Amino acid sequence: MTIRDQIFNFVKKKYKASPEYLWWRYLDYAIFRHADNQKWFGLVMDLKRKNLGLDGEEIVDVLNVKFSDPLLADLLIQQPAYFRGYHISRGNWVSILLDGTVPFDDICKWLDESYMATASKEKKQKLRPPKESRLAFSDYHGIPINPKRMRCIVAAGIIPEKVGDPGDRSPAL
Repeated sequence: MTIRDQIFNFVKKKYKASPEYLWWRYLDYAIFRHADNQKWFGLVMDLKRKNLGLDGEEIVDVLNVKFSDPLLADLLIQQPAYFRGYHISRGNWVSILLDGTVPFDDICKWLDESYMATASKEKKQKLRPPKESRLAFSDYHGIPINPKRMRCIVAAGIIPEKVGDPGDRSPAL
């Protein structure tokens, strides 16, 4: 089973969204969208490697996902197999090369992030955990930070999800 097929199965199972093929010219391009607001949260396509700035003419699968935080998108595109969103001009979209470089669990995590970033306000309120259970950067470092940025910092692996006792103000190593 290809990574593309695994993504299709994951999205169908978790979000009840089937791939939609919108372009007769690009038969292998598939989008995933929310049922309520019709916003896209993923685009799977096949491209030539050179379109991503890589060497070679071979065709590769790519997944475009949207992030709510441009800082996280900027951090990711500095890593291998992550690129600025191909054919999407907004800075919050990232293209992920589906060649096995990025673990499938990470791809699922970024699909979750994209799903939340494009969800309707009502859906976000249902899916978001209560404020008391959210992580706070100041719990670990004594520095106040926007909770949305904290989620992105943890997701990017800059600090671990759980460092220890939140009352412990010692820096995380």
